[in-house]
Amino acid sequence: MATALENEMEVDNEDYYSLLNVRREATLEELKSSYRRLCMLYHPDKHRDPELKRQAEHLFNSVHHAYEVLSDPQSRAIYDIFGKRGLEVEGWEVVERKRTPAEIREEYERLQREKDERRLQQRTNPKGTISVGIDATELFDHYDEDFEDAPGGGFPHIEINRMHISQSIEAPLTNTDTAVLSGSLSTHNGNGGGTINLCVRRVTSAMGWGELELGAGDIRGPLFGMKVFRNVTARCFVTGQWGLQFSSRGVRPNASTMVARHLDQKTMGYLQWRWGSQSAMTTSIVRDTKTSHFTLALQLGIPHSYLMMSYQYKFQDEDQTKLKGSIKTGFFGTVVEYGAERKISRHSVLAATVSIGVPQGVSLKIRLNRANQTYLFPIHLTDQILPSAVFYATVGPLAIYLAVQKLIIMPYVRAQKEQELEKQKEDSASEIARRKQEAEAAVLLMQESVKRITDAEESKMGLIILNAWYGKFVSDNSQKRERAKVIDVTVPLQCLVKDSKLILTEASKAGLPGFYDPCVGEDKSLKLLYQFRGAMHQVLSGDTDPLNIPKQSHKIQQET
Repeated sequence: MATALENEMEVDNEDYYSLLNVRREATLEELKSSYRRLCMLYHPDKHRDPELKRQAEHLFNSVHHAYEVLSDPQSRAIYDIFGKRGLEVEGWEVVERKRTPAEIREEYERLQREKDERRLQQRTNPKGTISVGIDATELFDHYDEDFEDAPGGGFPHIEINRMHISQSIEAPLTNTDTAVLSGSLSTHNGNGGGTINLCVRRVTSAMGWGELELGAGDIRGPLFGMKVFRNVTARCFVTGQWGLQFSSRGVRPNASTMVARHLDQKTMGYLQWRWGSQSAMTTSIVRDTKTSHFTLALQLGIPHSYLMMSYQYKFQDEDQTKLKGSIKTGFFGTVVEYGAERKISRHSVLAATVSIGVPQGVSLKIRLNRANQTYLFPIHLTDQILPSAVFYATVGPLAIYLAVQKLIIMPYVRAQKEQELEKQKEDSASEIARRKQEAEAAVLLMQESVKRITDAEESKMGLIILNAWYGKFVSDNSQKRERAKVIDVTVPLQCLVKDSKLILTEASKAGLPGFYDPCVGEDKSLKLLYQFRGAMHQVLSGDTDPLNIPKQSHKIQQET
């Protein structure tokens, strides 16, 4: 439920920690020290000019409000978890004070429950799968006799021999009851059918839930089933399922149960028993870590028994690339699979798997996940294990992916990011203009203090900020439009100098007094040229990087 707030939060550059220039772990004494200094700087009584007095009042009130929030433990905990929006939720005034952040989170969820339940009523969570089976065996196993004389014999015949479409939607009935309506259509070599199912799930407690399922189809008869889930302990849970399948041949009962237990923090053990037309006993161990996923399973049953082992390696890159391989052997034969998976956009994942088996032959499976929709394309290449089929099944998808990635996906994603950035700039144009006006007013209010600080620093050869720029820097001087994305922040930084030191916290510098964001949504830096003890220094710092100057490493080496 707490994520509901995150989805609604607006872009807001005003960071209370940045405004007071304190770290997020700042003590009450640190807050008081920064607050007093800023109050002296922005106190309205220091200015006689009506306009400057009005601007000073606004900045003084902003600083005062930030200090009020951060100096109160409860308000600070709410702000740290939910931001400014969390402080606006009604009901905090009746909450018992001196609560921990975890307790405050629980209280927030309680206050948001009504709103979340209304949103729950509107959510259907649609999920779907489309599978298209392709028979491409004539690419490698074409018949030599009379092949050239047959109509269209000069080209291998590729056909779609099976299709499957399924869709489901959820309909929350109450806070504990959910109905799921699902249906599917399948066809194979000209023959097909469909099914429809209605499932009602009730969460009985934090320990378990129950499910009732009714179904019907034109191939299979009516279906009645039940399923339960129960947490036995904090490390163990049990599921049970019972069903009756009615058909012209009679009633076919089936049942299954599974016991699962955490063997350690990242390893699960499963024991499953299934009774019915395909009775079996299966035991498996699954270990999932940040960089890998391993599965070992053994099944003894009718008609198939097998041993399966799979391993998946997860690369720690932004595309969430995964390499996987598995081997499965049993009474049906042996199958070896290997493949890769990669995120190609914000909501899309593409995967390809090569399957080599005896007696299954060679197949290529392509899967595309787009949000809650899954598209499957199993392509059967040969009934035998041919090196040429294995080679093209491995190299072909990789070559096509690289070409599509470079020619289609990357340009599309880049264009999407540019459009989002432009939209963000348009939406925040008025906010940027307001922040710019406030920053310019703050700089005017700082002039007297800056002169006093500069004179004091010059008298003892202390820290003098000669030039300071904040925004997006580019190395190509011909890009004049890009050079306009920086602002002069010399005065605001000199105003923060105290005892020949300038300390900036890890918060975004756009929230500092006299600053604003000149390039919303883009990477920003702070570039300083300063003088300390008569020597020139220079530094380039990231937007959210902490900065503590002067430093010997920033000193510019003079050429002799």
